[in-house]
Amino acid sequence: MVDPTSELEEDVDEESAPSCATCGEPALGTGHRTVTWVDGDDVVHRHFCSQACRAEWDDERPTAGG
Repeated sequence: MVDPTSELEEDVDEESAPSCATCGEPALGTGHRTVTWVDGDDVVHRHFCSQACRAEWDDERPTAGG
């Protein structure tokens, strides 16, 4: 998979793009949003095809201190 957050965004096609965590559509182009966090020793990414899908996401990140 090509990293869609890199400056090579124009080289990402629908087959290589990550799926939107909300609707499942390819997350690419100028509307693409990514949420990243650290969970223990892992880096977790959730990709979204638009700001609207990002806003609808059921945020699964652990809360601070908890």
